[in-house]
Amino acid sequence: EGAADLSDDAILGGRLRLWQPRRGHRAGHDALLLAAATPAEAGEHAVEFGAGVGAASLALAARIPGVKLTLLEIDDSLAALARRNIERNGLPDRMRALALDVTAPARAFAAAGLGPACAQRVLMNPPFNDPARHRLSPDAARARAHAAAPEDLHAWLASATRLLVPEGTLTLIWRADGLAEALSALAGGFGGLAVRPVYAQADRAAIRILIRAVRGGRAPLAILPGLVLNDAQGRPTAEAESILREGGALPFT
Repeated sequence: EGAADLSDDAILGGRLRLWQPRRGHRAGHDALLLAAATPAEAGEHAVEFGAGVGAASLALAARIPGVKLTLLEIDDSLAALARRNIERNGLPDRMRALALDVTAPARAFAAAGLGPACAQRVLMNPPFNDPARHRLSPDAARARAHAAAPEDLHAWLASATRLLVPEGTLTLIWRADGLAEALSALAGGFGGLAVRPVYAQADRAAIRILIRAVRGGRAPLAILPGLVLNDAQGRPTAEAESILREGGALPFT
């Protein structure tokens, strides 16, 4: 990407800076919510699927010093930008970005140093609009980031299952009206599911769901209190500010 094609953006109240394309898919609230909902500890390895320019993983790294992260992104140019952003924010010692299709066979992951049970955490913001039901962007990169066939989620989850250690956690963000399909897809290898709806305002229907799941978990499904992003006047709520500006965690207890 040439400099004229990129924007220089501050996120988390200026704690992080990102180069990202002016056109196409751009990092937003979803990435920061995903990072806030992902539990991790220093010394653990987390893998992000569909990382784009790296916003979610960078936010997670900023919140949890010592966590190691591998970012996977199918688009070569976005993976290259993620590497630039890792360097720019001073995190190359514990982050790397790879151009890799998350639905690739296990041997492709192994060649990248990602063998079975190599991660304690996986986080993902999969393309969640069904191309048969939603009008797609004419921008090819944006369309690929936002839309995929329903069976693609199963392929993403299969890769996550392979990478996670037993009792490792998966965190994903999904559209709220797709809750049933997300729960169905997770039923294969995951349990201990906890769901937090996300609302633009308290009196409106949820717009997103954040799901945390445990590989091989057995605890029953829990629907947790929702996160409200804006008050009745359209101002960010205190909880939203703590996540989107201050880089705080979104608890799942």
